[in-house]
Amino acid sequence: MKVACVGGGPASLYLSILLKLQDPSHDITVHERDPEGSTYGWGVTYWRGLLDKLHTHDPESARAVAASSLSWTEGVARIHGRTVRHPGDQGFGIGRHRLLEILAARADSLGVRLEYGQEITADDPPGWADLVVAGDGVRSALRTRHADHFGTRASTGRNPYVWLGTTKVFDAFTFAFTETAHGWIWCYGYPYGPDRSTCVVECEPATLAGLGLDRAGEDDGLALLEGLFADVLDGHRLIARPSAHGPARQWQTFRTLTNRTWRHGNLVLVGDAAHTTHYSIGAGTTLALEDAVALAGALRRHPALPDALAHYERHRKAALLPAQSAARHSALWYESLPRYTALPPEEMFALLGQRHSPLLPHLPPRLYHRLDRAAGRLTAVRHLKRRLGPALARTLHARTLASRERSHERMAD
Repeated sequence: MKVACVGGGPASLYLSILLKLQDPSHDITVHERDPEGSTYGWGVTYWRGLLDKLHTHDPESARAVAASSLSWTEGVARIHGRTVRHPGDQGFGIGRHRLLEILAARADSLGVRLEYGQEITADDPPGWADLVVAGDGVRSALRTRHADHFGTRASTGRNPYVWLGTTKVFDAFTFAFTETAHGWIWCYGYPYGPDRSTCVVECEPATLAGLGLDRAGEDDGLALLEGLFADVLDGHRLIARPSAHGPARQWQTFRTLTNRTWRHGNLVLVGDAAHTTHYSIGAGTTLALEDAVALAGALRRHPALPDALAHYERHRKAALLPAQSAARHSALWYESLPRYTALPPEEMFALLGQRHSPLLPHLPPRLYHRLDRAAGRLTAVRHLKRRLGPALARTLHARTLASRERSHERMAD
């Protein structure tokens, strides 16, 4: 089979690896518009479950990823001048550049052609390929050309955020919440290298404007943020993200993207081209790699391409539902932050860990906290919470979809 992967991100590279391992005779090319070695993000996160899955499918690249990652087993939150620590699941951070370097080297060793500095446009798709994989991100040109067919929808979040790096190497996944005269501003950071961490800063729109961050130049904005988070940065500096395509966009709002279908003829969507989930759950890279695993498996089990792509879409859409629900509720938690800041730090941090729950927005925070603690001790309460949470999530999701359909019908009329 001849395969063209458009976009040189984790999904495209890992898919090319898996397909070559399945059948070395596959003719696979990965097309990346940027020059080799030029990635412009910071670190990415993943969890133990993904590393185990990578070891199952390709132990060689999994070992290289693990060796280049930093890990933590605690979460740390700082608010009202107090620091709270809680044990958690094992998390990992790796530089995006290093991850792509590992996957590209592995793909190259297996005979995948890597074409850098080559942009595939919607007007010039790779017509020679039996399968075209759109792994070209949230602004995918190939998907946009057929947006009506894919049923692409994008919704924009409320809070502005900025993705930064820092020379502070955090020893855990770290949250910091700062109250200003213009409202709350917060950051979360995690290590990904021996001298770097990622640091995402978020606030409400009124806080951004009140602090002047929407008008400040890059240096002034970074200096202001360094002062606001001096207690967690320990004097270290923040670093703005460079870009290959002109000045990097700094403050932005998150776009949640969905598609009604992920396939069109021999074209299939993977990663951010198919779906996005709010950055606060740290799942983007994991979901992209899981897309690659699922697509490779479908192609192995179903010789007919239409059957394989249909199976891939059904499987991944179902598998994504928990992550998409978690992302919606995580974003809502931060958009409703003042609801929780009056709590004692221990309780606030506990509810931060519960922000994925569909029940939390509908109960007073203190009541939810008491119920959650009781659920850890009482079997009946725990079972009730498990039943009500998913049921409420399904009901709210159904209402949202129905509301959207009614809106589209009114627009059509």
